[in-house]
Amino acid sequence: MNTQYSAYETDFHGEKAIWLKHGRLEAAVLPEIGGNLILFRDTEKGYNFLREPQVDEMEHFKANPGVYGIPILFPPNRFEDGKLPWEGKVYQLPINEESNGNHIHGYMHTLSWDVVHFSSNSYESKVVLSQTVSEGHLYKKYFPFEFIITLCYTLSDNGLQLQVTVKNEGQERMPNLIAFHTAINAPFVPDSKASDYRVKITIDERIELGDRTLPTGHILPLSTDEELMKGEGVNPYFDSLDNHYTSRPQNGRNMMKLTDIRTGDKLIYDVGTSYKHWMIWNNGACGQFFCPEPQMNLVNAPNIQGRDAEEIGLIGIAPGESWQETSRLYYIQG
Repeated sequence: MNTQYSAYETDFHGEKAIWLKHGRLEAAVLPEIGGNLILFRDTEKGYNFLREPQVDEMEHFKANPGVYGIPILFPPNRFEDGKLPWEGKVYQLPINEESNGNHIHGYMHTLSWDVVHFSSNSYESKVVLSQTVSEGHLYKKYFPFEFIITLCYTLSDNGLQLQVTVKNEGQERMPNLIAFHTAINAPFVPDSKASDYRVKITIDERIELGDRTLPTGHILPLSTDEELMKGEGVNPYFDSLDNHYTSRPQNGRNMMKLTDIRTGDKLIYDVGTSYKHWMIWNNGACGQFFCPEPQMNLVNAPNIQGRDAEEIGLIGIAPGESWQETSRLYYIQG
């Protein structure tokens, strides 16, 4: 059978989109809204794996781009009082979570990205997007480093691959803090219910968060359900979750596995071992989607004293050097 494949530009609910198709799989990226990989589908089975905005939800999506698709967060999560200490200097980020007096999530998921290239052949369909931070860029106002972030999305028989690269184009060592606020549909099978799903995630310890949703320095014991999430699996809506965990790879893999126990279908999000933490959020146990968010660093990591930088994911990139990580989202038919 000949595999149908393509990569092309058209629209998604009125917004510019690059579509990728490979056999029964399709995906779409919105370069002008955060470079967000907004959908990943099996068109034959009618499976929608990611939370994607419907036509009447587009305004909500534009106002809240972090809770649909796979938006990139740079820097991720919360920074106390907007402060980002780094190698003897303190950079002031805008306070954009006024209720807690924090900076949250950066702005990469809201900006327009450049489309570098898209192409397809019988092996894969892909699109490459980039964000160049130099003089005149929004980030230079408060994050005075020069760098290029590249996102490469590839669709093939192996599923959807996401490769992110950060290259330091400046003269100073820069902090490299990234997460992906991935919104997974559960259920993703049309005739299944939320109760048909079990999720396993390679978490380790739960970090206690205080009133400002910042780490207190304490570790919380895992509940029975959290132990199940770490082990054989549990329903992703067992409680209202907005929790921070360290990661602990199992069999060399840092991953989430979501199983539809009715059909046997399994969705796997293999994120790579650079992500030493997970944020897990399920929108108040909404029964529709949840976010297993691979995150490089402990929340508020630059402001935490006395911890090993490697352990808390506070890493840097030297001038001229690059950092890269690859994740993959794919499913196994039941």
